Amino acid sequence: MNKFTKEMVDDYAEKLLIGLTDEENKMVLDEFEEIDRNIDLINEIPNISEVTPMTHTLDDFTFELRPDEAKESIPIEEALKNAGATDGREIEVPKVVN
Repeated sequence: MNKFTKEMVDDYAEKLLIGLTDEENKMVLDEFEEIDRNIDLINEIPNISEVTPMTHTLDDFTFELRPDEAKESIPIEEALKNAGATDGREIEVPKVVN
């Protein structure tokens, strides 16, 4: 895999609508380099491809789904009484995206 570059990080930051300073960009690149080093270490483990992937960290992990039971909930007016601004049954929140 290709290494991450400053331009790649800037492009991703722009797509995510976050601006990064040069210092923040370097911090992100340093983190990616550390992740790459750790992945390289894992890939050096002999016969790693023959290990069966785990679904859970505990060998004796068991689960049982509980029944989906409908229960009475509080009235909508009660739920909204601590909200700041409301519009009918909805809570008004500030716009965060253009």
